[in-house]
Amino acid sequence: MSDEFDGTTLDTGTWLPHYLPAWSSRAATRATYEVRDSCLRLSVPPEQAVWCDGDHEPPLRVSAVQSGNFSGPAGSTVGQQPYRPGLRVREAQPLFRGSLPHHGYLEMRARMVLTPRSMAAWWMVGFEDDPAHCAEICVAEVFGKAVEPGVSAEVGMGLHAFRDPHTREDFAAPRLPIDVSEFHTYAVDWTPTRATFLVDGEPVRECPDPPDYPMQHMIAVFDFPGWPSDDPTTPELVVDHLREG
Repeated sequence: MSDEFDGTTLDTGTWLPHYLPAWSSRAATRATYEVRDSCLRLSVPPEQAVWCDGDHEPPLRVSAVQSGNFSGPAGSTVGQQPYRPGLRVREAQPLFRGSLPHHGYLEMRARMVLTPRSMAAWWMVGFEDDPAHCAEICVAEVFGKAVEPGVSAEVGMGLHAFRDPHTREDFAAPRLPIDVSEFHTYAVDWTPTRATFLVDGEPVRECPDPPDYPMQHMIAVFDFPGWPSDDPTTPELVVDHLREG
């Protein structure tokens, strides 16, 4: 799969424009986005509702697209990335397999518009049709409060094990001399034995023994309304392309 985001519509055969809808609903998790100027533009405007009616801690607002979706019937505890123990599916969702890569070189070219209370990220997570297939490969995660505008930013990257007994927690956020408001290429070279994280073609981190099963893409921009900030800027993640190789 390679998506250059040409045209004016999202490829809904690849992308679901909702964020983990099983824990809420399709209606309440719908992303705010545009496809224009050969880019996907995800944003969190002031009218965006708080996700999951504020049940998540901290409360967040989010616009996201994901390339897969798996969950059980309403009332079950089967679903992707549960944010607390015992969480139950609120609304049954159809199975969706848009793109589930398993190894390869993957890259996203993007820029971010962030405030001290927002964050943008691209990560991959196991499909979780097998409950142990739940680990995460985080390729790029940037919090606005960790950005020195025009100078540098902490870019999170690495592995989150969650409930996967075969994956080791291995995550860091090195400060890089980049302006995240400009386009940069964030990438991972994922093999059965290691995941190498790169920014603009330069290796930054390497993690051994990454997850070894198909994973779905998650691309999102978040706003945390409880965090202090008087910056009225609308958070945005602008994606020029996402490519699998």
